[in-house]
Amino acid sequence: MNNLITASIVLFHDDVSEIKKSIKTILDSDANLKLYLIDNSSVSHFSIFGKINTRIEYIHNKRNVGFGVGHNIALKKSIECGAKYHFIINPDVYFEEDVLVAMIEFMEANEEVGMLMPKILNGDGSVQFLPKLLPKPFDVIKRKLKWPNLFYKKFIECYEMRTMSNDIIFTTPVLSGCFSLLRMDSIKEVGLYDEKFFMYFEDWDLSRRMIRKYQTVYYPLVSIYHGYDSGASKNIFLFITFLKSFFIYFNKWGWFFDSDRRKWNKYVKSQLALVKVNKCE
Repeated sequence: MNNLITASIVLFHDDVSEIKKSIKTILDSDANLKLYLIDNSSVSHFSIFGKINTRIEYIHNKRNVGFGVGHNIALKKSIECGAKYHFIINPDVYFEEDVLVAMIEFMEANEEVGMLMPKILNGDGSVQFLPKLLPKPFDVIKRKLKWPNLFYKKFIECYEMRTMSNDIIFTTPVLSGCFSLLRMDSIKEVGLYDEKFFMYFEDWDLSRRMIRKYQTVYYPLVSIYHGYDSGASKNIFLFITFLKSFFIYFNKWGWFFDSDRRKWNKYVKSQLALVKVNKCE
């Protein structure tokens, strides 16, 4: 790879063994990228990682500034050093094939793509259905509550496009921030993460801004493993954080009147129809 590639992981009192595993798979890639470790922990327990490899730059914030703010620190540095692409990576991610090179090659061949996400797997190999339609407020609530049971199965299959084949590349208005590749020229145009979101919904917001000018693509021909935990369902602080971001998101994009939501969901459903899977109502 001739072009400079960067990546960032935001840390907050994470499991050291998970971080080591993630860093190893990243640095073993032929992409030969520079990795920013943004540490939001109160104590710099992870500073050793910045000393073991010259391709790692460790930045300690000394307090939890949030997901978007943390990655924005790295994105600004990526812009300053003239990087062409930047990976957003969670600390609980690892992969077995060279996903980074494959994703970069796809972006190189498709200049209209501004944001790319691979297939995301659980540790047992099952798929995490992370590409989504743009939701109405009650859709988010239904997904959290998994209720009412009578309608939930049909709803979730449509909302998360679960009937789409696992080997079909398609455009979707919501990509997950757990692992994504950003074209830096696109980021310069649409902007960084909105720092009003401490955590949750910031990836949806960025996807929405990106798809207005570039394609946001799910690329399931390569896959990574991600330790999905659904912390907002187990931790009261994370649940309150989720609710705050929920209100910020819908205040920004519209609760009931959202023309972009109708436009992009209609486009995604047309893709579902073209590959002859069950249509969403």
